[in-house]
Amino acid sequence: MVPIAEQEIPINLLNIIGKIDKMTFPEQGCTSNVGIVKGENGVFVLKRSKGARYAGWLEREAFILKSLSETNLPIPVIHAFEKNSALNESWILMNFIQGETMGEALQKEKDRAKKRNLIYQFGKVLKEIHSTTCPEKIYQPDTIWLDKIFDKAEIELQIYDLDGTPELLEQLRKEKPKNIKQTLIHGDFTVDNVLVHDGKIAAVIDWSGGAYGDPRLDVALAIQPEETFFTSEEDRMVFFEGYGETILNEKEYEYFANGVYEFL
Repeated sequence: MVPIAEQEIPINLLNIIGKIDKMTFPEQGCTSNVGIVKGENGVFVLKRSKGARYAGWLEREAFILKSLSETNLPIPVIHAFEKNSALNESWILMNFIQGETMGEALQKEKDRAKKRNLIYQFGKVLKEIHSTTCPEKIYQPDTIWLDKIFDKAEIELQIYDLDGTPELLEQLRKEKPKNIKQTLIHGDFTVDNVLVHDGKIAAVIDWSGGAYGDPRLDVALAIQPEETFFTSEEDRMVFFEGYGETILNEKEYEYFANGVYEFL
């Protein structure tokens, strides 16, 4: 995606940043532009998303971060959110958190004990998320999250080019596992969305999928196998040691990681 130009930044956000000294643009996905901005008032992370769908995701992320600001979870501090309906775009300004992704840390770490410790922490911080009292603004006790996701997917299949298909959606509805207690969830808890600094978890980022939902989704996404981690039963065992319990079986893992996730 094209990097953010200084003249595009909304004035309200520029006032918080102060005079810009430097902007860098880390590797990013296709849903938003991300810039690390060094200004006279500090170092910030600036995100912009364009188009109804992606701008909506960023607006949701701002809502979730604000809702979670009173918790003890390691999350970014949101300084400002701005929506420009005329340009169909949304902006978030957050504090910069030093670190690399959990995926990068695990890929680089050669010491087996340190690698195990990272995986253990990964499971532990997810348990902290699921054990956190869901803020009132997010809490939806009368709604089954999975049903809501399926209803939304049915509409979005007619509008967007999704990874999932109508046939997969029908299959997921038919094979829906037994409901379990819903909790606060991250909604995209992968190794790319947890930051590590000096061997410790520094932050959990990218909260647009945050909801009162099924915790098995987060667990399934967390333990997806990569080249050098989560390819062995030992890695999964260490993760679940950190998490404190095993809440899904192999069939449920496939259902969420390779089924439900296709519509998120």
